[in-house]
Amino acid sequence: MAIVDVLKFNSDASIFAWKYPNTELSTWTQLIVNESQEAVLVKNGQITDVFGPGHYKLTTDNIPILQKLINIPFGGKSPFSAEVWFINKAFALDIKWGTTTPIQVQDPKYGVFVPLRAFGQFGLQIEDSRRFLIKLVGTMPFFNTKTLTEYFKGLYITRVKDRLSSCLVSSKISILEINSHLDEISSALSEQLQQEFAEFGIKVHSFYINDINVPENDPAVKRLKAALAKRAEMDILGYNYQQERTFDTLNTAAGNQGTAGGVMGAGMGVGLGFGIGGTVGNAIGSMDAVMTTKEAMKECPSCHSKIGESLKFCPHCGANTHEEKNELKCSDCGTIIAPGTKFCPGCGKPLLKKCNNCGTELNGDTKFCSNCGTKVE
Repeated sequence: MAIVDVLKFNSDASIFAWKYPNTELSTWTQLIVNESQEAVLVKNGQITDVFGPGHYKLTTDNIPILQKLINIPFGGKSPFSAEVWFINKAFALDIKWGTTTPIQVQDPKYGVFVPLRAFGQFGLQIEDSRRFLIKLVGTMPFFNTKTLTEYFKGLYITRVKDRLSSCLVSSKISILEINSHLDEISSALSEQLQQEFAEFGIKVHSFYINDINVPENDPAVKRLKAALAKRAEMDILGYNYQQERTFDTLNTAAGNQGTAGGVMGAGMGVGLGFGIGGTVGNAIGSMDAVMTTKEAMKECPSCHSKIGESLKFCPHCGANTHEEKNELKCSDCGTIIAPGTKFCPGCGKPLLKKCNNCGTELNGDTKFCSNCGTKVE
């Protein structure tokens, strides 16, 4: 293999470390290091020197340790075998990261387990070329952003999960509200990861969580969002869950008005049987008031409460409201007759008679005059 005359690397921004493919050098080889780069010379597995930006000739003047590793005649051009690594020290601020699978986290506000996905980006810089090359790169031909994210995925995903859980527990917020705390979580993660990346010669300048979301098709997420939407609707309309369940019951009962009286009567019976008639009666009365707001009202002949026209039994006192208490019946045949009728339409019995004292017309069964109190014969 021919001896290399010039060593240089026009770095790709995504590459952090790149090894020059030819290892045959000489003490006359030219080394060119661009701005934001460092070149590391490795001989027999040992780093002999690190070169910053500039133009160099590989001589014993600028790499004195090389004299101990190879036999270089004075003033001669001596070939030797060595590796040259170029380290990119420019800031990389757009390294993307994300959770490949959802993180299962318990919502501290509602108690359900919800899967989370987190996405973002972070920025870093190679701060210590020696440490980075020794501890992380090893013998690979190059080291880029993809390699770095794969190496550290387990680390930052674990830290993200721990930080999210800590934030949820300490702040007592719902998972669906956590996006309002992204700056706080990102700052804490950046400080924590900086300490761990520094061991590998890397400086973390920023670590951002751009978005935290939940899978829309997850059953737990669907139930949680539906419940929150329902609660928001209740807050707007001004009622709670217990009232909502009552409304559902009333709607069902209103659809079958023929059995409404029976349901009310049964409710009263059970309530009285257990000694809670007053409580149940009040509750049922309130339900009746809601059910009958759109139908005609009538008065209970027993307790005189206003109740629905269709109810057969009073929900307040249990009285039978179906029979008219003011109906007139013939004492002989039992035929119902209208007020003011003089003769029974069933048997022809006279229904009206006059008081012998004041002449007031009275029903046929009346024994005392309602006007003067005289006994009627």
